[in-house]
Amino acid sequence: MNRIPIRALVGPTAGGKTAFALAYAASRPVEIVLCDSMQIYRDMPIGTAAPTAEEQASVPHRLCGTLDPKVPFSVGEYVTLASREIGQIRERGKIPLLVGGTGLYLDRLLWGGVSGPEIRDEAFRREAEVFAERNGNEALHRRLAEVDPEAAAAIHPNNRKRVIRALEMYRLTGTTKTNWDEKSRENFAESDARVVCLDYHCRETLRARIRERVDRMLGEGLLEETEALLRAGVFESNATAAQAIGYKEMLPCLTGQASLEECRERLILSTGQYAKRQQTWFRAKSYIRFVYADREDGTLRGARDVERDIEQIFDGGSGT
Repeated sequence: MNRIPIRALVGPTAGGKTAFALAYAASRPVEIVLCDSMQIYRDMPIGTAAPTAEEQASVPHRLCGTLDPKVPFSVGEYVTLASREIGQIRERGKIPLLVGGTGLYLDRLLWGGVSGPEIRDEAFRREAEVFAERNGNEALHRRLAEVDPEAAAAIHPNNRKRVIRALEMYRLTGTTKTNWDEKSRENFAESDARVVCLDYHCRETLRARIRERVDRMLGEGLLEETEALLRAGVFESNATAAQAIGYKEMLPCLTGQASLEECRERLILSTGQYAKRQQTWFRAKSYIRFVYADREDGTLRGARDVERDIEQIFDGGSGT
């Protein structure tokens, strides 16, 4: 049986994923699906380092700038949207290429299962909260164990939010969270999923790229973009956007609490810390293959050499 190809290029922020993804897609029937928790929002292209209009014109990019930034967005919603896009790309006879740095989104999409249908029962949630307050988290957890013992075993009783969501899924659909997860994994069971992380041996080499990106973003109008989002009430409506790296570091400058240079330094530091967390996440995943953009001494490798390594993993050998 022919396995359906899915490719993914992930890695720390500012690592150069977009450029290498475009190079790979240039001579192949590829459409890119973004795997980024912030680039899915519109009106935030600078702070999220979204692909430019020219880059999007050269290769189709799905899920880029499609949502209102005032609306919170969950990993479950990403899985639903990305799965739909992947299905449509397959129907067009093309290869889906996931590109981004949000490891949780990729993990849940490929292996972790969806969180069920994106529908809610707010009245049930309130009832469950009241029940837990009166009877304790353990009592609420026992209700989940009665209908979905596998999910109950995987969810700590004190994680009330996840317990309620699992109960809600069963109440709304008659299908347990465990069964939803199994169905999601079946969707990709026949997929030839190959995941490459574009990484760096030398932390200082990546830090230099981060400094360059921050200065470029400031030159392109990051402060002005942050001010426009602030005036539009985005940060009040969406806590995720308010905490997004790039914007939260600029806000003190707009309120007079810090100078632009101080905010710049904070942004460089925050981005570096985020990149380190991303590297830790990806290096813990056994299904990911690594291609390094630099040598062990920190000098950058030639772009074509890096491209060939990525191509070899994507186009040859065995998948996950």
